[in-house]
Amino acid sequence: MVAGPDQLVKDNVFPSRSRAIQEAIEDKLANLRKTRLVEECAKLDPHDEQALAEEAMSEETASWSES
Repeated sequence: MVAGPDQLVKDNVFPSRSRAIQEAIEDKLANLRKTRLVEECAKLDPHDEQALAEEAMSEETASWSES
């Protein structure tokens, strides 16, 4: 069972109730950002991404040989 903010303060995990709540909110927001990133990445077509990467590499390789 997860302790509530008051218990976490009592156990000296956090200096104050507000700090415990602030960190909980920050963690939740970070998780939401990660979830959104995963969802957006899932929309990418691996074949299109591979083609873009190969195109960029071929352009970069061509500039090396020109130097």
